[in-house]
Amino acid sequence: MDSWGVRVFVLSSLCLLCTILYPQLGRVSTWVSHAEIEKHSEMGRKPLLDDNHVEIEQHLEMGHRKRLVDDTHVEITDQHFDKGRKLLAAGQLAEALSHYHSAVESFPENYLTYYKRAAVFLAMGKFKSALPDLTRAVRLKPDFLAARIQRGNILLKQGNTQGAREDFQAVLDRNPAQAEAKDLLMRTNELEDLQEKAHAAHHQGHYSTTITMLERVIELSPWDPESRELRAQCYIHLEDPQKAVLDLRVTTRLRNDNCAAFLKLSMLHYSLGQHHDSLTQIRECLKLDHEDKECFSHYRQVKKLGKQLDLAQELFQGRRYKEAIDKYESVMKTEPNIPYYTNLAKEKICFCLVKLKIADDAIDTCSEAHQRDPRNANILRDRAEAFILNQEYEKAVEDYQAAMEFDRNSNEIREGLDRAQKLLKMSHKRDYYKILGVKRNANKQEIKKAYRKLAQQWHPDNFQSETDKKKAEKKFIDIASAKEVLTNTEMRQKFDTGEDPLDSDSQHNGGQGGQVHWPFHFHPFDSGNNYHFKFHYN
Repeated sequence: MDSWGVRVFVLSSLCLLCTILYPQLGRVSTWVSHAEIEKHSEMGRKPLLDDNHVEIEQHLEMGHRKRLVDDTHVEITDQHFDKGRKLLAAGQLAEALSHYHSAVESFPENYLTYYKRAAVFLAMGKFKSALPDLTRAVRLKPDFLAARIQRGNILLKQGNTQGAREDFQAVLDRNPAQAEAKDLLMRTNELEDLQEKAHAAHHQGHYSTTITMLERVIELSPWDPESRELRAQCYIHLEDPQKAVLDLRVTTRLRNDNCAAFLKLSMLHYSLGQHHDSLTQIRECLKLDHEDKECFSHYRQVKKLGKQLDLAQELFQGRRYKEAIDKYESVMKTEPNIPYYTNLAKEKICFCLVKLKIADDAIDTCSEAHQRDPRNANILRDRAEAFILNQEYEKAVEDYQAAMEFDRNSNEIREGLDRAQKLLKMSHKRDYYKILGVKRNANKQEIKKAYRKLAQQWHPDNFQSETDKKKAEKKFIDIASAKEVLTNTEMRQKFDTGEDPLDSDSQHNGGQGGQVHWPFHFHPFDSGNNYHFKFHYN
């Protein structure tokens, strides 16, 4: 190759290098290089016609075409940059990003296209998408310090101390006075030291200490899923599953292919009684790997239990208490090992039995539920109602008072306590249920049957002595009064709420003005008179 040919080759090489290193000058550099080449081509046109220079002539023609193509690409890229910049300034990130995509496609050799698109990704919070663009920018222009600092910062926040250190050190090698790189390198060294200490503390079982160290680790590397997973493990060991859930939720967003985190998160929700959330998370696990045996097994368990709980709640709200009891018993068989579900089932069954007025069974079930969950005010309230059904008013008052200690703002418990205290007070006077020997849930037929039996037994004509007659008179009146109150819906309702409808004191001296209210509208036992009457058992 002669001296002119060498000059052309060297000049072309230099222009290409300038285009790669300084693409913002690409249009001028390319134009100058080709102008120079054509100038030399015109001056030495005849020598190029020799056989030895045919190849150079072909490259010159190709270079001329490339110049036209490059000029077009630069112009298109500039247009996209301009539109993207305006949209970015207006806060329209998605629209701006589409233009930067087009800029990369039109000029993939320009490092700035990748850098600017990475900036948009970071503004959108998509650091994972920004990282490959920054890497490509650094590859196209290794001395592009701004790209290295941005990439190192992302790596630092991801907990990748080795990669971050390499970038910051590369910046300082070229510019030792770069303050930002110095500061970030110090943070990188601090992070690496804390990571080592946190893992050592966790290995030794010092979970609280590990959590304290990880707080600073996560502050330095908020996009590192491993640190949060480690902290979640510590919270689980310290029996604080709610905080573990919060950390694991973040890890599933930081690493989308994290099957293990989705499974663990689902199990934590399950243990907390949040079966709907548990089902959502385990489905995410199966989306990533539908053949995962652990995820599928847990999915079947959660789905089965969830259906039973939902149906039981539906029956409970529909006041279909017998069916609800059966379904809650199925819940305990399906999941006997998680306290939340067995406690919930016992509490609901206790309530249902009270509503069904099955007093003895209600007391037993409520007592078992209370042992499992001694601070549950609802269970104490329901057991108090069961005691009232059994006419054990003192125990009912005790349970309501205990319930008040755990829930002082409940009007229902306050009203229940007031009613139980009234019933206890009334029981020291006249308890119409006790007089007839029936339970509080007895129906009218049972009440009348008990009344007929006692009326025959305590009829005054059955007794001879004056003392026995007096005693029978009082007993007979109480029996008749009990029958009148308990067979009258309105009067019975008043009595059940702690008010004796036949007691003038309980009605604030209303009604009979202190006189005894005789159920048959006359005084059957007028003092000092001989009386004989026939009693009709209606």
